[in-house]
Amino acid sequence: MELKIIKNDPYLKPYSKIIEERLQNALLKEVELTGKRNLSDFANAHLHYGLHISDNQQVYRDWLPNAEEVYLIGDFSDWKPVEKFRLNKIENGNFELILDKNTLKHGDLYRLHVKWKGSSGDRIPAYAKRVVQDEETKIFNSQVWNPRKSYKFKYKSPDKKESIFVYEAHVGMSSEEPKVNSFNSFRKEVLPKIIKAGYDTIQLMAIQEHPYYGSFGYHVSSFFAVSSRFGTPEELKALIDEAHKNNIRVIMDLVHSHAVKNEIEGISKYDGTEYQFFHKGDRGYHDAWDSRCFDYSKNEVLHFLLSNCKFWIDEYNFDGFRYDGITSMLYLNHGLETDFVSYEQYFDDNQDEDAITYLILANKLIHDIKPDAITVAEDMSGMPGIAVPITEGGIGFDYKLAMGVPDYWIKLIKERKDEEWSVGEIFYRLTDKREDENVINYSESHDQALVGDKTIFFRLADKDIYNHMAISNLNLKVQRALALHKMILLITAGTAQNSYLNFMGNEFGHPEWIDFPREGNNWSYNYARRQWSLAADKGLAYYYLNAFNKQTIHILRNNNILQTNIELINSNEADQVLIFKRGDFIFVFNFNPTKSFTDYGFITDKGKYIIILNSDNKKFIGHSRIDENITYETTSFENKDYLRLYIPNRTCMVLGKK
Repeated sequence: MELKIIKNDPYLKPYSKIIEERLQNALLKEVELTGKRNLSDFANAHLHYGLHISDNQQVYRDWLPNAEEVYLIGDFSDWKPVEKFRLNKIENGNFELILDKNTLKHGDLYRLHVKWKGSSGDRIPAYAKRVVQDEETKIFNSQVWNPRKSYKFKYKSPDKKESIFVYEAHVGMSSEEPKVNSFNSFRKEVLPKIIKAGYDTIQLMAIQEHPYYGSFGYHVSSFFAVSSRFGTPEELKALIDEAHKNNIRVIMDLVHSHAVKNEIEGISKYDGTEYQFFHKGDRGYHDAWDSRCFDYSKNEVLHFLLSNCKFWIDEYNFDGFRYDGITSMLYLNHGLETDFVSYEQYFDDNQDEDAITYLILANKLIHDIKPDAITVAEDMSGMPGIAVPITEGGIGFDYKLAMGVPDYWIKLIKERKDEEWSVGEIFYRLTDKREDENVINYSESHDQALVGDKTIFFRLADKDIYNHMAISNLNLKVQRALALHKMILLITAGTAQNSYLNFMGNEFGHPEWIDFPREGNNWSYNYARRQWSLAADKGLAYYYLNAFNKQTIHILRNNNILQTNIELINSNEADQVLIFKRGDFIFVFNFNPTKSFTDYGFITDKGKYIIILNSDNKKFIGHSRIDENITYETTSFENKDYLRLYIPNRTCMVLGKK
């Protein structure tokens, strides 16, 4: 029987055998891994390996196939390998140590000391659930984490929604103060802002432990440990629970596309070989990212990664994952310097079929454990089937990020004058997606805000952002930036075919870039923070951009607008006016920098309409050129119903049926 993904897209027919083989490979691998068990029962490596403390004993287990001797070291051994703490070697490269129940105590620091032929080294345990860094020496160690009172979740995950509004957030840089912020502070000070703004999903970045703060959390060292620089496991659980209490789901950035090169803190050369978790030779290194590449063909690696998925859901009640760097996993060349312009490029000899098998199994596992879980793919290649159910021939993600959209906005702003903007092209680029995939639209994420780049608002306002954001001192350049920022926000969110994402602070045009403390900026936190006070000051334009964002999100979400079809009504290139309909709502955009239009007529459904959102409203720092008290009623001409509006230049509005 023909797979649904191929029925939906006849251009995939020449590749049907490859698509079917991918599904078959995943099925065969699942049987190989699980036998008569299910995938969830298999993905329990974290319950076997690592340190486990019970009322009767303490057990440490690990898989180190190349090791000859393994020791647990810490204060209890004077940080030296001693016979009492030597692990026993058992079958298949496994080691085990059974200790008296009172040997290790909550808060104790420990490591492994591993000996292999001709050398040895200290290692942070691969399954460590708590890793801390000494503030003075900067050395990382595992920490025994067995508090007397572990956190008990009080609230269930909110129900899954057809459309999600994602707030991408980084806990560490969420403070206004130049410091690393905490889970507790985020829960008390930032979460209420997200709730008021109307978002229903938080995407937390940098949760897995990473040695270098400036990596934004993408050079992971300890895959099962919460980054201790933000707080304790209990504090993260409290944050997630508080979000659930307020009907907000929480997903985490999961990095399974690569790992940090560090050998002591990370799992590179964990047992002395470069190929325990990673590929041998050059293929095991990602030169562009300066990191290690997993060997997804090894069952032990699948055991590690699939168990990692289950761990974060079971232990922390996360509602799913945004998978980072999918493109790097899918292609043997990591998708680098490749323009994906033909179907053949998705089905030639450049795909890592083992990685594709892993992604299919991961999606199956995640949804088996938590049926309402959200999985989001960050793929820039556009591989067909990424966000298609496995049963229909896809890889199984719920959503994929519309990564071409922010790139398009940057290119448009940088390369074309305002009067050259094509409304037809804008509409096409924002709505161009595969029919069978759910897509998350966004105009900018953390990627566009990093040092060396600029946020959309910073790009529009440029240096005038420093001196002309006060309401009393707006100049023409800033006024243009304000108008276009609102229009870009509304049209990107309004054309989203399922869901929308915003990065923390961008909703109010956060100034400048993100730059983590590093040697090149004298280890400054000045740009690794969020200036929330700007959005709270009515004397500054940021306040009004924030108000427009709130109103936009609430209107789209409360009316389930993103679940309705998009119908293009008007795309006039000469006027630069774009109008489209979603359900009973009409979206109107006039990108013309100079021309306003009186009695602008267009065909639509018969009825009476009122304006429910207007970027020109004074409460959104507009010019108040539109009377929002008017009820607009269609008129008939030659059996067609017309609506006529006054549409000022550089404005957008949403009308709803009365």
